[in-house]
Amino acid sequence: MIIRGKRFVTFVIAFLESLIWVFAVSKVLNDLSDPLTAFAFALGFATGTFVGMTLENLLKIGDQVVKVFSTQGREVAKNLRDAGFRVTEFQGQGRDGQVILLFVQVKRRDAKKVLKQSRAIDKNCYLVVEDIRWRQNALL
Repeated sequence: MIIRGKRFVTFVIAFLESLIWVFAVSKVLNDLSDPLTAFAFALGFATGTFVGMTLENLLKIGDQVVKVFSTQGREVAKNLRDAGFRVTEFQGQGRDGQVILLFVQVKRRDAKKVLKQSRAIDKNCYLVVEDIRWRQNALL
């Protein structure tokens, strides 16, 4: 949420997380003679991290840019545009000759669709997926 600029959601989560942490750590520090308490705290912390990562992956909040490097970039771009994606093309020179670099801005949940459609046209294309922090309307 921090990376995506969701300030209020980040505030609420951070507040709740630190409140839980204070109570849990105080319980552990009150009885250092019981290793089971420390183990339970560590297990709870790890479980919370795992659950948080899983939820974030399921919710797929935010936008991403998929960068497609392809020798068949024009065909890939046409296919993606026909599927409703916004695509910006750049010409470039790769190790083995001319390539087309495509920037495709998508919702996170649609990134795999771009990957599959790109690979359907050019199985050797190179793909990079990055999170977008701030949405810039006129860029793509």
